[in-house]
Amino acid sequence: MTNIFPHELLEDCRELSSYLGWSEDIYRDFLSIQKGTLSHEQFHQKYQRPRTILSIDMTGFTISAMTIGELESLLRIVDTQKVCIPVLKEFSASLIRCFADDIVAVFDDPGSAIDAAFEIHRRVELFCHSAQASDNPTECCIGIGHGNVFTIGPNLAQGDEMNRASKLGEDIGRAKETLITERAYDALRTRTDIRFELQVSDDQLFPFYRATPV
Repeated sequence: MTNIFPHELLEDCRELSSYLGWSEDIYRDFLSIQKGTLSHEQFHQKYQRPRTILSIDMTGFTISAMTIGELESLLRIVDTQKVCIPVLKEFSASLIRCFADDIVAVFDDPGSAIDAAFEIHRRVELFCHSAQASDNPTECCIGIGHGNVFTIGPNLAQGDEMNRASKLGEDIGRAKETLITERAYDALRTRTDIRFELQVSDDQLFPFYRATPV
């Protein structure tokens, strides 16, 4: 006997898209997969592309909101965006999106992404010691992933490498660190101007590398 879900299921693509998860066309394709009228292979061919994802997270945002005040912590976000966005533009990010204390940038080239990461750390350090910095300047941690992702959603990059880059940048990385996935390392390993250190820990879901300029 098949159990039938006894409540309404929202399957109107236009309404689903109004809640800003995906576009109406994407929802239509997702529902087509579920109905068996669109194959997984067709969806991959339509939306999957190679991309490099750079995920930036501010350090100490939660504690700063509790200790120095909500407004001051938000002004720290503004300062971070003022410093980081020009770097991402300079290194040809194809997409830049800010949300809360995070910044996500998408690149076509992994070399440009990691060069941008190192330059961000350099400029943040300079800004923190400048006259424009507040009494509570911030630092950043950065995660980088590279590989095939689905060019859907607000960041136009969803999939395993986006998830890993976000995990590295938002949860694992410490101030001034650039952490990269295994696939990003494979794409960058010939760079002699970068030192790569494999990080393996039992409490992490996957191995990754710490990258530092030589």
